[in-house]
Amino acid sequence: MKKEYLKLERVEGPLIVLGNVKDVAYGEVVDIKMNNDETRKGRIIKIDGDKVIIQVFEGTSGIATDNSSVKFTGEPLSIPLSKEILGRTFNGVGQPIDGMYQIISSHKENINGRPINPVARKYPRNFIQTGISSIDALMTLIRGQKLPIFSGNGIAHNELAVQIVKQAKIEGATKDNFAIVFGAMGVRHDDADYFVKSFQDSGVLDHVVMYINTADAPIVERIATPKCALTAAEYLAFQCDMHVLVILTDMTSYAEALREISSAKEEVPSRKGYPGYLYSDLSTIYERAGMLKSREGSITLIPILTMPNDDITHPIPDLTGFITEGQIVLNREFNQKNIYPPVDILPSLSRLMKDGIGEEYTREDHADLSSQIFAAYSKVQDVKSLAQIIGEDDLSDIDKLYLEFGRALEGRFISQAIDENRSITETLDLGWEILSILPVGELDRMKTEMIEKYYRK
Repeated sequence: MKKEYLKLERVEGPLIVLGNVKDVAYGEVVDIKMNNDETRKGRIIKIDGDKVIIQVFEGTSGIATDNSSVKFTGEPLSIPLSKEILGRTFNGVGQPIDGMYQIISSHKENINGRPINPVARKYPRNFIQTGISSIDALMTLIRGQKLPIFSGNGIAHNELAVQIVKQAKIEGATKDNFAIVFGAMGVRHDDADYFVKSFQDSGVLDHVVMYINTADAPIVERIATPKCALTAAEYLAFQCDMHVLVILTDMTSYAEALREISSAKEEVPSRKGYPGYLYSDLSTIYERAGMLKSREGSITLIPILTMPNDDITHPIPDLTGFITEGQIVLNREFNQKNIYPPVDILPSLSRLMKDGIGEEYTREDHADLSSQIFAAYSKVQDVKSLAQIIGEDDLSDIDKLYLEFGRALEGRFISQAIDENRSITETLDLGWEILSILPVGELDRMKTEMIEKYYRK
């Protein structure tokens, strides 16, 4: 028999506390009914003896200790799933916000899910072509990888996310077995409209499913947004055998919401006020991406986060870097120079890149080209520092060539139009063209046969 509790113990921020409760489970969904017959949903996030703490998804505004009743459903938070979710837009708890019907399906999944068992994982292979030269050539995205983008406030990460969604291409994937799941947390309404309109205008919306939590929505919904997005991705990948690219922005908003709720629960804070379980919480999200040995589908994850004060040692990017397989770092100086995308190639890397490039996947010169560009661009930074001391006119001839190479790399290779979609062949050819500014003697990371075949004299 389901009990209904008629009096709350207290209301604190987005939480309500209930006493004398029996036979309930962590994560269980509750229905909160107010005197005006309005009903809100909540979820148990803590059980302490006979007391429970409940997150209220729609916020606690208007809820008092004596004007609401709580009924426990006995079920976790689940969302209905079918292929009809493609082309649709939902809020952070899976309710439609595109003016269309709720998905009706007998297949429902608990949004909490579980990270993929390491024993069941298939090692990621095959590169994903984004059409963006700096990413494809130097920090290649591999199918089944977790590759975050570290950005900052005001940098063009939203535009980069949209371009990746529009241009991403997996070898062997077709319109029927490729999907994109887009989760946005704490975004402004104009940003949410920008995402939806961009996908509509480019004609990709029919294979994109969006979960959008706006900045004025309750923070409790923000916690559920990436979990709903990954639950949908798991269904499409492992039930429908599709290749799924998941983009989550902004993970900093998610962590801030986690910190706010942790504070409301009066938990002991850790670094910079974030809860001590931030690492394990982020890992339960990131580790849901990958490939299974027993399934054809795959989940590739690109979480985007804005680094507070552009500090890469901040807990959120720091912990994200531990869990994921590399990072793409965006540069504020490039952004101010109107270099788009403003990818800072030296601190960026893809740890799985070596296993998804080469003759079988991209081209035989890819690894050597990438290594040489990194080495040469690193030398460019040293030459720039020297030029600030002695002046550019007093540099040696070879140092002047390095500066010319650096300007060409930033202006023609890293920088490209927001709608420019370069194939991997075009990207590698452009890389050789720019490397050919340097004399052959400086290409010490290259095999002789590669130089003979591709060097532009």
